Amino acid sequence: MKRLVTIILTLTMAPLAAHSSSAEVTNADQKMVLFSTVNGSISPKSVLASNNGLVSAHNMMYRHSVTIYDATTTKLIATVPDTVVLSDFGFKKYSGSYKGAPVEGAFSPDGKYLYFTNYSMYGKGFTKEGHDTCSPASGYDDSFLSRIDLSTMKIDAVYPVGSVPKVVQVTPDNKYILVSNWCSYTVTIISVESGKRVKEVKIGRYPRGIEISEDSQFAYVAEMGGSNIHRIDLNDFSKTLIPIGVNPRALELSPDGKFLYATLNSSGKVIAWNLLKNKAFKSVKTGDAARSLALSSDGTALFVVNFFSNTVSKVRTSDMKVLQTIKVCNEPIGISYDTSTNRTWVACYGGSLKVFENK
Repeated sequence: MKRLVTIILTLTMAPLAAHSSSAEVTNADQKMVLFSTVNGSISPKSVLASNNGLVSAHNMMYRHSVTIYDATTTKLIATVPDTVVLSDFGFKKYSGSYKGAPVEGAFSPDGKYLYFTNYSMYGKGFTKEGHDTCSPASGYDDSFLSRIDLSTMKIDAVYPVGSVPKVVQVTPDNKYILVSNWCSYTVTIISVESGKRVKEVKIGRYPRGIEISEDSQFAYVAEMGGSNIHRIDLNDFSKTLIPIGVNPRALELSPDGKFLYATLNSSGKVIAWNLLKNKAFKSVKTGDAARSLALSSDGTALFVVNFFSNTVSKVRTSDMKVLQTIKVCNEPIGISYDTSTNRTWVACYGGSLKVFENK
C-alpha cells in the first residue's frame, strides 16, 4: 500500500515539477535600466543590432556615415563613410565620388554584410534632393542602396533603387533584398545572387516598414500614407491587403509568425494583428508619434520610441499593456533589441545612443 501511495504521489507531482521548471523569467518580466549613453560624431536616424556582436547606427546627411559598435562594450569599432565612387561599381555615367545619407540598415543572414539605404545621393548628376512630402510625379532623384563588407568595414557593393529609400530587409534565406521607396511609392526587390533588380512592387503613398516571414515566403510592407499593410507573396509577387489602421510605420512579426505588430504614427498606438484570424487583437497608445519598433527575442515584449513624447515604452505582447515608459532623449527616432546581450538600443536624432539593460 505504501508503495502504491508513493507511485500516485510521484505521478501527481510530476506535472507540477515540470510546470515550475518552465516558469522562466521572460523579457516582459524585466525592467529597462539605463546601461550606457553613446556619444560621438553621430546623428542617428536608426540603430540596428546584428544579434551576433555588432550594433550599427545610420547617420543621415548630417554626418554621412555608418558607425558600428561592439554590442557588449558599446565601444565604437568603425566609422564607415557613405562616400562611394559609383563608376567603380559599373555605373559609368557617374563621374567622381558621391556622398549618401544613411537611413536604415539590415544585416545579411550570414552576418557578413550590412546594407543601408541612402535618403539621397550628392554629387554630379544628382540635382533634386529627396523630400518627405512627395509623389512619383515630384521628380526627386532615384538613389542607391549600399553594402558594407563587415570584414573590411568598407562599402563593397551598391544597388540602384527608387526615390528616397527608407527601410531595407533581407529574406532569411538570403535570396532577396527588399527596399521601400518613400517617394516612388514602390518596393524594390533585388536578387542577392545577381545583384540585379527582379521586381518593382507598387505599394501606394509612402511605403516604409518591412517585415519578412521566417520561411521567406511573405513580405509585409507598411503603407504609411494609408491604412494598409501589403502582404507580398515572394513566390509570384502577388499582394493581399491587411487593413491594420491609419499611418502604419514600423513592423515586427512574432517569433511564431502568428502576430504582426505595427506602430500607428499619427495616433501614437501600437497594434497587434492576428494573422491567423485576420483581425486586430489589441492596441495601446504609447505616446505621441509612435515611430520605430523592436521585439524581444522571446516575443513577450515590444519596445517603441515615441518621437514627440521623447520617451521609450515597453509593451507586454500577451495583453498589449504598457509596462514601462521612460523619458529617454529629445526626438528618439530608432530602436533595436539585441538578443546577444538582452539590451535595447535607442537612437536619439540629436546625436546619441541610449542603451538599456533588461533585468
